[in-house]
Amino acid sequence: MATFKVISPVNNRRYAERSYATDKQIEQRLKAAAIAQTAWQQRPLEERQAICLKATSALLARQGAIAEEISWQMGRPLRYSAGEIKGFAERARHMVRIAAEKLGDIEIESSTECARLIRRTPLGIVLSIIPWNYPYLTAVNSIIPALIAGNSVIMKPSSQTPLTAERIFEAFETAGLPAGLFQYLFMDRATTRKLIQSSAINYVAFTGSPKGGAEIEVAAAGRFIDIGLELGGKDPAYVRSDANLNHAIESLVDGTFFNSGQSCCGIERIYVHKSQYRRFCDGFIALTKEYRLGDPLQPDTTLGPMVTATAANHVRQQIDDAVQQGARATIDEKRFPASRANSAYLAPQVLLDVDHSMSVMRDESFGPVVGIMQVDSDEQAVELMNDSSFGLTASIWTASRETALALGAQLQTGTCFMNRCDYLDPALAWSGVKNSGKGCSLSELAYERLTQPKSFHLCR
Repeated sequence: MATFKVISPVNNRRYAERSYATDKQIEQRLKAAAIAQTAWQQRPLEERQAICLKATSALLARQGAIAEEISWQMGRPLRYSAGEIKGFAERARHMVRIAAEKLGDIEIESSTECARLIRRTPLGIVLSIIPWNYPYLTAVNSIIPALIAGNSVIMKPSSQTPLTAERIFEAFETAGLPAGLFQYLFMDRATTRKLIQSSAINYVAFTGSPKGGAEIEVAAAGRFIDIGLELGGKDPAYVRSDANLNHAIESLVDGTFFNSGQSCCGIERIYVHKSQYRRFCDGFIALTKEYRLGDPLQPDTTLGPMVTATAANHVRQQIDDAVQQGARATIDEKRFPASRANSAYLAPQVLLDVDHSMSVMRDESFGPVVGIMQVDSDEQAVELMNDSSFGLTASIWTASRETALALGAQLQTGTCFMNRCDYLDPALAWSGVKNSGKGCSLSELAYERLTQPKSFHLCR
């Protein structure tokens, strides 16, 4: 039986080892999921909601141990990892709370002779493909609403964070979820593609790279099933002349470097009005220097390693290329002794004198680096923010809500923030445009993606 190893970025040693699913195991789990789903959709919505809430509580009860596992598997500082389980709970509880209203029948005006209604029916088996960077926060986006809507779920976790699937499975067992409704499979890419092509799968929720999203689309071609893709980002921020500078600096530094910059909606490029540029850059650089890079299990560490040395080297190359093209690196790597060449430990970097000819301002970095550009006007800022193949989120820092709305309407992005960034509100649709994906998760709109409308025309 083929196996894979989890190499921890903390110490570059094996942290766990698991076996890939065999064809027979996959067949058995698909069969179990189909049988369980048929009965599950008949269970009262209140019962489905209650079980999902119990599973959420079971995860919260173990958040300390789970947080340590997250840190070992992907490198996030332990002081922040528990927050991911709290975020799971926030999103899960919101989707439970709105389910009754959003999954109820849609009554159409009827006559004495005929009644009409539209009922939302579950799709069947949902395949949820989860990344390593936020393995619980991305999982909850599809798993909880899919189960509440009456579907069964098969989770395919990242091979970097496989323990997350086991913990979620255990939480549902504790909550009394009937067998077969939530299962997980450890699979390589070829096996995953084969599974998507199976007639048993009725919906695919994928979070990952644009390349991975393209592979999902190819695998699902001709199946006539819906897919939800949350892909990469090159998320911009614009600091206007009327912005609260201290708030913008503090929030954007955090939005840039939290999770070592390994966030789909993390800040990767910043445009600052010329009247604020120098003061913003000085404050941003000074605050960046306060980070402590090191062992994520230590309580004073605020910046952990990237997930792999390969990922860190990609960012190093972007920085080196930008500097060779004229960018100015403002952070001396010697301030961060843990940063080492060809390792997952990488010092944060702030680049000035950048432009859009540089990869660091065009291509996804997914690491602790940001470029800051000066702009002369709102119009120039909007043009540069839209000059990207991505469109996940964008943030505008201003004192005027009207201006934020007006500029936001011009931005090619799934979410527009005013005076905040790197955040997901479960009441709002999470979606991207261009190479950032298709479809949406969370909010009331998620239930439309995870159900099929069925019309009833009932006459005497």
